[in-house]
Amino acid sequence: AVLYFLKMITASGGKIFATSEKKADFHTTLTKCKEAGGSIATPRNPDENDAILYFVKTFNTYAYLGIKECLIPSTFQFLGSRQVSYTNWHLNEPSSKEEEECVEMYTDGTWNDKSCNKNRLIVCQF
Repeated sequence: AVLYFLKMITASGGKIFATSEKKADFHTTLTKCKEAGGSIATPRNPDENDAILYFVKTFNTYAYLGIKECLIPSTFQFLGSRQVSYTNWHLNEPSSKEEEECVEMYTDGTWNDKSCNKNRLIVCQF
């Protein structure tokens, strides 16, 4: 209840989403979420997207999602090789620029392909 009060935890679709308010690059985010016993936040429907968006808006910063470009350019998949069945791309995204293999959430809840070395809000799911 304390974490919920501090705007650091929310729930949707049987998942718990949480943040530490810290930022990191994509690979560090994966590690931190795994160390906490979870995984990087991955929205699979509009409600889960909104649960992650809650943190993005609260802390007014972007967050990485558990989605990456696969071997086929401009094709993105959930981590673990599952095809993405829900998307919320920003207009004209993914843009398929070189080295934009990761996906970030904007403060309006839409997604953008981005390089993996930028620091973004760590949001994990459990």
